[in-house]
Amino acid sequence: MSTTTTAAVVETPGGEFVLQQVELSDLRPNEVLVDIKAAGLCHTDLSVASGGLPFPLPGVLGHEGAGVVAAVGSAVTRVVPGDHVVLSFTSCGHCANCRDGHPAYCDTWLSDNLIGGKRADGSSPIERDGTQLGGRFFGQSSFAHQSVADERSVVKLKTLLPWEQVAPVACGVQTGAGAVWNAIKPAAGSSLVVFGAGTVGLSAIMAAALTPATTIIAVDRVGSRLELALEVGATHTIQADPGIDVPARIQELTGGGAHAAIEATGSTAVLEQAVASTRARGHVVAVGAPPFGATAAIDVNFIMPGRRVEGLTLGDSEIQTLIPAIIALAEAGRFPVDRLVKTYPLTDINRAVDDTRNGTAIKAVLIP
Repeated sequence: MSTTTTAAVVETPGGEFVLQQVELSDLRPNEVLVDIKAAGLCHTDLSVASGGLPFPLPGVLGHEGAGVVAAVGSAVTRVVPGDHVVLSFTSCGHCANCRDGHPAYCDTWLSDNLIGGKRADGSSPIERDGTQLGGRFFGQSSFAHQSVADERSVVKLKTLLPWEQVAPVACGVQTGAGAVWNAIKPAAGSSLVVFGAGTVGLSAIMAAALTPATTIIAVDRVGSRLELALEVGATHTIQADPGIDVPARIQELTGGGAHAAIEATGSTAVLEQAVASTRARGHVVAVGAPPFGATAAIDVNFIMPGRRVEGLTLGDSEIQTLIPAIIALAEAGRFPVDRLVKTYPLTDINRAVDDTRNGTAIKAVLIP
């Protein structure tokens, strides 16, 4: 028996989100129905809504959901009704990367999370007036009062943190933290520069502050974000105003270049700066998501002295391990996710979109 709920639907690329009644289909054996209590707004949602990334529209986006389990499919073992959960990305669970603990590099990641909009059998969990909508975004499509989520997207939690602090951990926060802890793994006394002081970049800075790195540099155009970066763990900041030679400034601050750099803006020009900011054997991690087909120009001779550039999806996270760890650190006051969050009712989703685009909000979180 289908369930009727309210969801924010995007009709066409570039269109606004419009709250509408939709129908959620019966649960498949491996699916979970969740009453959404909060859902973070991410730049990936905005890229899809604007047409920058392919996804079947009309559709329902949202991939940082958190809430309470309302019902479970017949084969679900991970959670039961009443459990509190956060919803992250999904994965197949049986390919080589999933078996090796790297589900963000699942063989079917793109189709299951970002561009497919449907289950493997071709159906969508979301319909409107008998017509299927693009759904199952990151296994959840959580810009709604209720969401049908894939079991592998679901992480069970026991926490007293408010929902608006839990939801962002599903994507933006774990991406930044995972870039530091899973990819860079800073050595004692090392230097790290983070390009972009949004949710991902600031989360990377918070994560770096919990490592033995001693120089943590934040780069951004917005002064208020740089001030916040200092408050959550950065040791230095660089305001990327026109005419500022950012790589030269980083070379100066680090005595020859950073040991590692994180590019969290999605700009290929900034990625080029990140590479130029590193020393020999430097490590650059690209976590920003530019449009498909975007390219960056890198001098091959410059990277020959051991420099490496690594692309990273969702922090290379194993969500059942990393998400609870971040939540525990936040509970202990050691990972201040609350400093990033600004809440909006779901009815104000388009204002939240505008505030995210113009920089007024670092992490907008929608409350149904």
